[in-house]
Amino acid sequence: MSGKVQLGDFLHARRSQLRPEDIGVPTYGERRRVPGLRREELALLAGVSASYYARLEQGHSLNASPDVLDAIARALRLDEAERRHLYDLARTAERRGRGRRPAPERMTEAAGQLLDSLPDVPALVLGRRNDVLAWNRLGHALFAGHLDPGAPDRAAERPNMVRMVFLDAHTRDLYADWPAKARSVVGNLRLVAGQYPDDTALHALVGELSSKSADFASMWADHRVRTCNFSVHEMRHPLVGTVTVTQQTLGQGPGQNIVLATTDTGSPSRTALALLAQAVTPPHTRNQ
Repeated sequence: MSGKVQLGDFLHARRSQLRPEDIGVPTYGERRRVPGLRREELALLAGVSASYYARLEQGHSLNASPDVLDAIARALRLDEAERRHLYDLARTAERRGRGRRPAPERMTEAAGQLLDSLPDVPALVLGRRNDVLAWNRLGHALFAGHLDPGAPDRAAERPNMVRMVFLDAHTRDLYADWPAKARSVVGNLRLVAGQYPDDTALHALVGELSSKSADFASMWADHRVRTCNFSVHEMRHPLVGTVTVTQQTLGQGPGQNIVLATTDTGSPSRTALALLAQAVTPPHTRNQ
């Protein structure tokens, strides 16, 4: 999909999600044929001409200035992540890139050192498309104990966390509030797609999930974006029961992150993680 189409689709989706009454636009009781704001109403709020905004949304006008993008972002009431996404899409629309399949990602040395230093905290190293580049023993046990622990070492077999959330029954059952988790990963993937518009492997992942999961297709069409730096999830683990974890994402350079799952000190969830750690630790290493 071209950058112009992505920019137009994002603007149209966000405009349709704004209700006139939410931002003080009078409707005088009229019946409206389209949801959300009309183009001319959005243009008025942004201080641009209706014809210019229409061309921008239709992909016929490029090179929008930062001032215009800021004005549209304010009119659409975008948050910081959404504003950054708008700028990414606008930059993509201005240039003609050639899609390419990048080389398989490799975990950075710094990420590997951090992973080794956290044996008691569930941790994953994720690439930019959410491929699992590595996990520690407890991270594997918490998030994907049903999978081969050596899978991240083989580029062609690496688990993908977005694919697992939508297509893997174990992962779907793992989250008590699965819809919230699903919306979060889709929103984050939208951000990544705006940052790496020429990544054909990313496009292939989106196409696969759109065809195999109606839930993903619906959430993707919503054009919501979201950062995943911090979130709290109740997990229903098959070995230790309910575990409430705080998932924190630490950036490790372009497109690479470490995801940690922590629990409150003295909580039942901390006890459950300790039991899980004991269950997956080989007997001959438990007293070392």
